[in-house]
Amino acid sequence: MGVPVYIGVDVGTGSVRAACVSADGCLLHHHSVSITVHNPSEHFYEQDSGEIWTAVCQSVQKVCSALSADQQVAGIGFDATCSLVVLDEHALPLTVDPHTGEAKWNVVMWMDHRAAEEANLINSKPHSVLQYVGGKVSLEMQTPKLLWLKQHLPRTWAKAAHFFDLPDFLTFKATNSVTRSLCSLVCKWTYTHDGSKQGWDESFLRDVGLEDLTQNNFEKIGREVLPPGSVCGRVTAEAALQLGVPQGCPVGSSLIDAHAGALSLVSSSQRGYTGILAIISGTSSCHLVCGDARYDTQGVWGPYYSALLPGSWLAEAGQSATGALCDHVLSTHPAVDTTLPKNKLPEWVEGLVYETAKTRGLEDPTTLTKSLHVYPDHHGNRSPLADPSMTGMVCGLTLSVSKVDLALSYLATLQALAYGTRAIIEQLRSSGHSIRGVMLCGGLAQSQLFRQTHADVLGVEVVVPQQQQLSVVRGAAILGAAAAAGGDLTATLKEFSSGTCTVTAPRAELRRFHDLNTQPPRAPYSDSDASTQPPRAPYSDPDASTQPPRAPYSDPDASTQPPRAPYSDPDASTQPPRVPYTDPDASSQPPRVLYTGPDASTQS
Repeated sequence: MGVPVYIGVDVGTGSVRAACVSADGCLLHHHSVSITVHNPSEHFYEQDSGEIWTAVCQSVQKVCSALSADQQVAGIGFDATCSLVVLDEHALPLTVDPHTGEAKWNVVMWMDHRAAEEANLINSKPHSVLQYVGGKVSLEMQTPKLLWLKQHLPRTWAKAAHFFDLPDFLTFKATNSVTRSLCSLVCKWTYTHDGSKQGWDESFLRDVGLEDLTQNNFEKIGREVLPPGSVCGRVTAEAALQLGVPQGCPVGSSLIDAHAGALSLVSSSQRGYTGILAIISGTSSCHLVCGDARYDTQGVWGPYYSALLPGSWLAEAGQSATGALCDHVLSTHPAVDTTLPKNKLPEWVEGLVYETAKTRGLEDPTTLTKSLHVYPDHHGNRSPLADPSMTGMVCGLTLSVSKVDLALSYLATLQALAYGTRAIIEQLRSSGHSIRGVMLCGGLAQSQLFRQTHADVLGVEVVVPQQQQLSVVRGAAILGAAAAAGGDLTATLKEFSSGTCTVTAPRAELRRFHDLNTQPPRAPYSDSDASTQPPRAPYSDPDASTQPPRAPYSDPDASTQPPRAPYSDPDASTQPPRVPYTDPDASSQPPRVLYTGPDASTQS
């Protein structure tokens, strides 16, 4: 066998990326292909699983074509967004789109919010499984979406033979194995694993109206569940031709995309994983922390046992719109330079931020936003409020549409996202977590302004690994390496090099500014004891009942005084009557006409 290399495949919201990684974890080659996001109406986001698999094959073929003669693919791993894929008994797509009814739209995306009523219904039925999702299920999870499909698309529901999380769909296409990843099921499907026992809760599924899924030993949603990096199967002959990898190549049990990013960050950490918050920033952001002890945190998903690292408890928080919110600011402000490519806009606007600070005589731009504040829940609040109905807000708007206004709006948005992360950390700490540092990857991690803002707001070091923009796909490759090692993820992580990292330290002098920005508004004064006091009775004179009633006041001399005569001017009778004023020249003047203006007749 030649020099072993590992393939990682990452399916994000808008693109598929494949990468080739060496045995010590160095990225060798990568390639990406765009995929379609179908948005037929508000809250509905769908994709085509056939298009996704085609993009996967194209990406993998491209990176494999760059391998040298002595390099050989020894394992492959997949990650993807936690989207819901629906197939029939022949593994053909079934529509999830009530608008077009087209079968190709068979993926309900992670960001789809159609199942709000179903999520509320599930949460109205308290059940023990909800303790593993922060107290209530999110409409972004699969259980509400399954219930929505049953209630709104009965033909699809009746024909469905397989419901996959998108990462598991990819391993199915590569191996023809219907095994499921523990990561996807415990994090998004209400499958439970408490460290001693694991499985589907049949009573929960019956209570919420999904009793169909319990049939044939849960065949439609997964019977065999494997921890991440386990060998879930081997590449079939058909998939080998499509992907360009050897037939029989081991495939690792998959991860959700954010969790693959966290896995890569953990492998790069020189301080271990306990107490390190991994933030994977893409269209949305996920905040993941692993520990040896279990901590139940309200509004934070989990704790999940062995969902990421063997034997550890995982807590998962997040923000529903981060990269998407920054893109929204740049796509809607009239001062944006539309001649620039979209991927160059963040760098350009950050240049405006620093230029504005310099113009105002400031060494640092942080305090430019002292009168402008953003509340960033434009797509709901994932953590710590767990309220998808939340909306965003901007306070301090003016009539300006200048480049300076754009710079301030963008800076205030980055600060708002950091304040959201601060609220998440405070919630985690309140339940027992010790957060001593942050590791960051994803699109926003490329921004020095974003990194420094987070360090200042959070008061901890922010660490970003080299080639962090490929951290997620590198995490998928780690799964492939673990599969090649027989499924030993712990041993594989030790083999991967930590590499070099950029460390951004917090600046203590800006702490007070951010503290003031995150303080809640003062409530109007109220007597803290008011609610415990009985209402006061109106005042009454204790002697009133013993006193005779008082008579109304009267002037004792009134009856002896003659009535007063009305006032009259003594000289009025001797004065001639006044005549009205007249202008002596009025008779010699022509009458005045109303001014109509020279163009009055042409005006409407």
